[in-house]
Amino acid sequence: MEIQPVEILKWIGIVLAAGFVGYFGRYLAMVIIDRLRKRDHQADAVQGTTTKDHRQQTSLNLEIYHKIEKKKEKAAAKRAKKAGKL
Repeated sequence: MEIQPVEILKWIGIVLAAGFVGYFGRYLAMVIIDRLRKRDHQADAVQGTTTKDHRQQTSLNLEIYHKIEKKKEKAAAKRAKKAGKL
């Protein structure tokens, strides 16, 4: 089996084309991802919420929830105590 120069050139062209498509495809994907990240970051800036603010707000809501539950338990204990005295 003899390898012909045309066959070699064909495979070199295929490899170069694949490298070209791979490199610029990756580059294009990175550009698209950067644009999406910038758009998301701008949306967060406009909305005024960051993950730190969100965590603080969630923590605050959790504290308020625990306080309300504690007050409910205390009120239930008072009612039970009063019911026992009657």
